[in-house]
Amino acid sequence: MMRIGMRTLKTAFGATVAIILAQWIGLEYAVSAGVITILSVQNTKKGSMQLAIQRVYSTVIALSISAILFLIIGFNAISFGLYLLLFIPLAVRLKVTDGIVVSSVLVTHILVEQSLSLFWFVNEMALMAIGAGIAIVLNLYMPKLDEKLKADQQKIEALMRQILFAMSQCLKNEVPYVDGDVRFAELKTTLFAMQAGATQNVDNYFLKETHYYVQYVDMRLVQYRVLTQMRRHISEFKGQSEELARLTEKTALELSEDNPADSLVEEITKLVHAFRKSELPSSRAEFENRAILFQFMNDLRYFLETKRDFYVEFGIENEKVNV
Repeated sequence: MMRIGMRTLKTAFGATVAIILAQWIGLEYAVSAGVITILSVQNTKKGSMQLAIQRVYSTVIALSISAILFLIIGFNAISFGLYLLLFIPLAVRLKVTDGIVVSSVLVTHILVEQSLSLFWFVNEMALMAIGAGIAIVLNLYMPKLDEKLKADQQKIEALMRQILFAMSQCLKNEVPYVDGDVRFAELKTTLFAMQAGATQNVDNYFLKETHYYVQYVDMRLVQYRVLTQMRRHISEFKGQSEELARLTEKTALELSEDNPADSLVEEITKLVHAFRKSELPSSRAEFENRAILFQFMNDLRYFLETKRDFYVEFGIENEKVNV
């Protein structure tokens, strides 16, 4: 069964209302108001507002340039071509390129009517105002993304716990670690999905700053990259390390959004220092295995420090988000 999305519903409804409103006011080319609405409905509130401002600005510029050329050269194709030669580079320079097509369509109305009377300039600006205005009003309603972001957050943390727990089992020498762990691919997909949702969530607020989820997913992306290094090291490791296995398992069990990770950082730091002071291995194979273990240990420390630093900077903001 065909599924109709929220944006499609808003676009269809908005275009209909724009045309009816433009006709009721008595505007010429009322259908253009509906087209402008179709082109102006965006996925975020800020996106819709910024696009509307760009298009109103570009329309003023387009009508001004075209009026001068029509007055000097006349209402013909040559004038319209010269208008495009001047307007497009100017729109690019002023960063209002999204308004080029819509503004040029409105200019063609004046070209067809062959009139520079005030009525037509008011008519075109009104069409733009109605089309863009209705798009803004419709975009004031945006479904909240908090629940989806929370769900992604919980899935990310669950996958990280599973990965860390599997690594701890390997360090206990209970089971070999599989380098092709499919959970990494699932974790990466979920992280990028949450990153897109977090960015969209920020753009749905005009006054309130909601960067917490953006910063959160950035922190987890750093940790994901650290985990990929840990995976590479542990897949080459032969032997066991009970103490590191215990700490890796503890990290898995305590991994959560609201854990500051201070005590874990302290524990891994002590373990690193103790490891450095321990007796050197006697064979090359033992030395290489020890080096791999040391790299894994340092990666785990960086993994935990990344969370600790995030909590220090954004822990209070998270409390405000959850209020």
